[in-house]
Amino acid sequence: MKTNRSTFAILFYPNTSKTKKSGACPIVGRITVDGKNTTFSTGLEIMPDNWDNQIGAAKGQSKELISINKQIEKLHKEISSHYNNMVNNNGYVTAEALKNALRGIGVNRNTLMQEFAELLDEKRKSIGIRITEGTFPVYTNAYRHMKEFLQERYNLSDLPFGKIDTPFVESYFHYLKIDLKMTPRTVKTNMNPFRQVVVRACNKGVLRQNPFFDFVPERVIPKRPWLSNDEIQRMMQAKLKLATWRFTRDMFIFSTFTGISIIDLRNLKHSNIQEMEDGSQWIILDRQKTGTTSYIPLLDIPKRILERYRNTEFAGTDGKVFKLQHHVSMNWQLKRIAKAADIDKRLTFHMSRFSFATTVCLTQGVPIESLSQMMGHLSIKTTQIYAEVTRTKINEDMTNLAERIEGKYELAE
Repeated sequence: MKTNRSTFAILFYPNTSKTKKSGACPIVGRITVDGKNTTFSTGLEIMPDNWDNQIGAAKGQSKELISINKQIEKLHKEISSHYNNMVNNNGYVTAEALKNALRGIGVNRNTLMQEFAELLDEKRKSIGIRITEGTFPVYTNAYRHMKEFLQERYNLSDLPFGKIDTPFVESYFHYLKIDLKMTPRTVKTNMNPFRQVVVRACNKGVLRQNPFFDFVPERVIPKRPWLSNDEIQRMMQAKLKLATWRFTRDMFIFSTFTGISIIDLRNLKHSNIQEMEDGSQWIILDRQKTGTTSYIPLLDIPKRILERYRNTEFAGTDGKVFKLQHHVSMNWQLKRIAKAADIDKRLTFHMSRFSFATTVCLTQGVPIESLSQMMGHLSIKTTQIYAEVTRTKINEDMTNLAERIEGKYELAE
């Protein structure tokens, strides 16, 4: 990475505007970089007559004046050293950054793996608050991959942020994709924590320009498997002998008609089900994954499921509505339930949320803005991923269009 030297100067002088009763003035330093300056206190004092403005130092041979000059020289060397380190490691420097470095601020947070480790520690402390326990390994894996990349490609254990540019980002991207043979989605999962580290460095002033700015990643279009109306109906009508299987099926259907994720369904409380002024019932809850609030009007089928399991062995405790099994066990049961319902798809519980978005809502004409509120998405762009338009919906829309434009156009003979 190319580095540019800045115009840089250090000046020491007595601040005569703050003369003490003894006549002594505090000595201050001024750092100037590229025309911008900042001042700092040296903690030293001197009588104005003992200062030489030409050389910016004390004049005289007394022990006190010699000591002042030695301390000024030491400060000058220390600032110059910080300047050279910042130029070499960061590629740029500011007067304020030098002042902070002199005070010991920010001098130990200028490398990639240091910042990555700090991000990791913050994510660990936020488990159960901002992220789930299952999400945390994403960050530990990303940290490990970056450490291995630095070792294999550069034979280094760490790297200054000043050496991180767009070619470095592209090199890491291809390392994940080609060397580790990751799928595009897994590459994206590992790049995201790295991007967060870079953004943190930019926000702290450690990195001037975001190297991701000119980086254009491969677009990942995730596939969202969902059930058709016919498959949902077959699942609802499937004959299941075991009560636990029927309960798992009903929880899947409950999510299919509410869009609630398994973790939020597990934590669903009776207090989350509220009755509105018009008598309608809504689920109102903060999603564990994003912290955003979901607003979900209850349809008839989820209402009936709520009543079916009230005061049964599957009812929850401590205010919770349901007592769910472990998701691994539920997904195992769903595979057997799919076979009983003659559904030739690999069912997982999360497919119910996809089915709610695509089959129950979008196919039936629910606006994507309303769906986004019910799904509890941070951005409508996330909701658009679910907006997989089915052929049934296309046919319905074009049939309606044909009726609206009938007779409006005439083809010449």
